Amino acid sequence: MNNYFALAFENDSLTFLDQTKLPFVEEYITTDSYERISQALERLEIRGAPAIGMAAAFALTLAIKMNSTQKKFEEAFNRLAITRPTAVNLFWALNEMKKVYEVSSDGKNVYKKLLRRAKEIQRDDALMCEMMAQHGISIFHKKSTVLTHCNTGALAAEGGTAFNIIKNGFEHGLVALVYVDETRPLLQGSRLTAYELSKNEIPFEIITDSTAASLFLKKKIDLVITGADRITAKGDAANKIGTYNLAVLCKYHEVPFYIAAPTSTIDRSISHYSEIPIELRSSKEITSINEKQITLENYPCYNPSFDVTPADLISGIITEKRLFTFPYHFK
Repeated sequence: MNNYFALAFENDSLTFLDQTKLPFVEEYITTDSYERISQALERLEIRGAPAIGMAAAFALTLAIKMNSTQKKFEEAFNRLAITRPTAVNLFWALNEMKKVYEVSSDGKNVYKKLLRRAKEIQRDDALMCEMMAQHGISIFHKKSTVLTHCNTGALAAEGGTAFNIIKNGFEHGLVALVYVDETRPLLQGSRLTAYELSKNEIPFEIITDSTAASLFLKKKIDLVITGADRITAKGDAANKIGTYNLAVLCKYHEVPFYIAAPTSTIDRSISHYSEIPIELRSSKEITSINEKQITLENYPCYNPSFDVTPADLISGIITEKRLFTFPYHFK
């Protein structure tokens, strides 16, 4: 069963599970360096929108432990802000920490106050994941075969977002099988989601991303549920590249398509998906697998980490508040 964790803060250090080594090696790394945590975010050793926010909060706390000057705080804030530009939870968490720093900038107990807020963010995330699981049970109207994309479990949040809903459904006898998109190019589905499903003893089958359409045609999918890294005020959602494909397939085949994310993922400052910044990553992620070159040369590649799904393709967005449906009006 579940005997792993993504992040833990203890003895003035952050310990995290290096997700790039999974599923073959469970290696936990302990550091008190905000720069090392920044690198972990960029390398996807730590990933998943809520986990990114939590890690950034702890990193910013560690940055000012020995030097609580405004200059040091801004240096660390700006460094962390450029690690993962699409994940709005990153900026939400950083700004939450900034609020605490600004009212504590006299230096007295600032580290303790920042640490308290970072731990609150982590604790609140666990509660939100549990509430999402409770609200999400309503999407299952029978024992269902579910398709999911990327990874949304305890590796990505404190308990998981979409994954936690699937887990809750399974525990209530409402999930028969989970199809797991491999999720190219970094295989978060086959490496991470399969790992978590196995740990939780939930039946699953891994498929290539291009297999999904044939399963819809054969009427083998009852519903699709994914996470999101940023949601606009009107319900458009950015998630791992390949999510939009699934939403279009769901629309054509009249299969429900759901997204699960905490309200901290909603960016109320933007109203259209075209305003969401999309992170572009190295071509090496496409031209190699596990550092083994699979093309003759380093060919040019287009490698966006995320795509966007318009709100009208999303059957419902499950948050810790409730299940929202189109047209989306978040309060």
